[in-house]
Amino acid sequence: MTHPVLLKTSQLILAGDLQGAEQALADIADSEGDHALVEILDDIAPKDLLAVMRGFDGSRQSVVNMVVTPEQFARAVILEARYRDRTHAALHGMMNAVLYRDEEMTTEYLEAIGEIEGGYEVLANYFGERDDELLAFAMSGVFSEDFEAEHGHESKSISWLNEKIEEIDEALHEGNSITGSRPKVSRSEIADRDWMETAWVLRYELSDIFEQIVITLRDRLASRVEALEDDETVDSKPKPAPAAGLDDEESAL
Repeated sequence: MTHPVLLKTSQLILAGDLQGAEQALADIADSEGDHALVEILDDIAPKDLLAVMRGFDGSRQSVVNMVVTPEQFARAVILEARYRDRTHAALHGMMNAVLYRDEEMTTEYLEAIGEIEGGYEVLANYFGERDDELLAFAMSGVFSEDFEAEHGHESKSISWLNEKIEEIDEALHEGNSITGSRPKVSRSEIADRDWMETAWVLRYELSDIFEQIVITLRDRLASRVEALEDDETVDSKPKPAPAAGLDDEESAL
């Protein structure tokens, strides 16, 4: 039998009342216990679960974020791309709220996302405008202190992007230089419960997934190069001469 809260939650979400939907689910935890809520989250549509969780981060916790399982979270978070959030700020905050509610389970959540189709894209999106810094960490094993987010890949030249791609390719083909090297910094040194700690966990505890994220970011750089080259090709084509107007034809007679 379908629990009536599922229909109520869906209706509230359709009406735009995400706070009401979250409260309806929280009431289940209060009245029937966390285990009952976990069972309900197995039946709730992943898009509805994502809609509820997107409104919460480390500063605004939700009971849903506190009990969602790695598998449930992965099924929901994979749909984040539908929101077309360029900075992925909501994804970032929502993931931190879940990943670091219990640090002993951080790896389980990241692994569940990495194992689902499209998971590498989600994990790459999580780093948002920090992708350049993540790649620097992948290459060197340390985090740069002079990183400036406003100087992202959108402003880089084709030559700079190609050099970065070559650097990544070289590291990827150098045996296990990215995934097999020993940490140069300990987790406790960069334990920010945020993107740096997530990058560290991925690199040193989930190295196969981390390598796929690096490849995903490398492919995005290559796509950026192709787009810039296409733009240059269009700009270099000679512009057709404007057709002579009727007045010009009359003046020539």
